[in-house]
Amino acid sequence: MDDTAEQPAWRILVVDDEPDLVDVVCGAIRYEGWQVRGVTTGLAAVEAAAAWHPHAVVLDVMLPDLDGLEVLRRIHSTQPEARVLFLTARDAVEDRIAGIAAGGDDYVTKPFSLAEVVVRLRGLLRRAVPPAPAQPPPPHALVLGDLVLDERAREVTRGGEPVELSPTEYALLALLVHHPRQVLSKAQILDAVWSYDFGGQAHVVELYISYLRKKLDHGRPPMIHTVRGAGYLIKAAP
Repeated sequence: MDDTAEQPAWRILVVDDEPDLVDVVCGAIRYEGWQVRGVTTGLAAVEAAAAWHPHAVVLDVMLPDLDGLEVLRRIHSTQPEARVLFLTARDAVEDRIAGIAAGGDDYVTKPFSLAEVVVRLRGLLRRAVPPAPAQPPPPHALVLGDLVLDERAREVTRGGEPVELSPTEYALLALLVHHPRQVLSKAQILDAVWSYDFGGQAHVVELYISYLRKKLDHGRPPMIHTVRGAGYLIKAAP
């Protein structure tokens, strides 16, 4: 077995404007035991790369907003070590040269076989920076799926990535994590986090829930959920 297939920590970002194609490619990559996320626009790719730091990107050249070369440029401006496998419907030698010259590592011409994509990714991952070994959470930490809340250090990570929170955001998240899969009303949250009725201004809860979602759930499967007419709950993402 290829040694990279034993590395479940490899992170692969798939970018193509065809959702069905993204799903199929993601499925093949997930079957290899690697972590994978899929997006359908260039801007979403840049945001996902910034939040998730993929080791390799499967990148379509033709996207509805930014073209693949611009996406590559933006990703490499902050993550030059990320390997890039271009997907292209273009057969012209000039286009292939442009992709490699821009910093791409390899390309596959559409239509392609999933086996070829996986084989080429294995080749790229041999030259990628090895993923750091996962560190077990402290024994006193609260763990919910890929979310870890260290109450002694007052630190939060999701998927191994640090999440910077204000004191109020931290208090709200800690309250939710202490009651996983339990619906908490706005009144309960106001009383626990702000310690008083707050003059009936329950919209402050909505505001801070939105802050938490932007920091915790953006670019990831959501953990914080609204139960209409009842309140909010947190649960591990699938």
